[in-house]
Amino acid sequence: MESGMPGGSGPLSSALVVGLIVVIFLVRRNLRPRPLRIERLWVRPVLFALIVGTTITASAIPLDPLSLVVFVLAVLVGAGLGWQRGRLMRIDVHPETHDLTVRASPLGIVLIIGVLGLKLLLRGSGIDKHSLLGIPATGVADGVVLLLGTTMVAQSLEMWLRARRLLAQAQAARGAWDTSNF
Repeated sequence: MESGMPGGSGPLSSALVVGLIVVIFLVRRNLRPRPLRIERLWVRPVLFALIVGTTITASAIPLDPLSLVVFVLAVLVGAGLGWQRGRLMRIDVHPETHDLTVRASPLGIVLIIGVLGLKLLLRGSGIDKHSLLGIPATGVADGVVLLLGTTMVAQSLEMWLRARRLLAQAQAARGAWDTSNF
């Protein structure tokens, strides 16, 4: 007798259903403009850095050379993905009030879905019981955590820098417009 249920139901299909619901919620939420508080953009990277640090140090960190290479690559790839995702976020400045709004790009959402899909693929491959190309499972898992954490930190940094620049440009343009009317 089979241990799995017919029709492909089980832990993996349940995770896919939950993941699909979360993705639909995120897409709907992120495609609408939301207020952007430039003074609060530092909170998210600090929280993610704390979560990543706590998660990685919760167990013994593999310090073998291959794991260290995975960590460095995860940070580099995460920073690149985060920077690109931040660039894809649409930031608008209201010309009169200088209120900032942000809206996620569909391509940015696809980027995050791809990273989450990779994580699900790794988890579904039985990597928790073995090593991958000689890299301990904990090294791979910590690498994925580093990748996601670095992605969020880099995204917030890019958005903060761009929002500051856009706000300064809008204020300068408004100042030039106001003085030319007198």
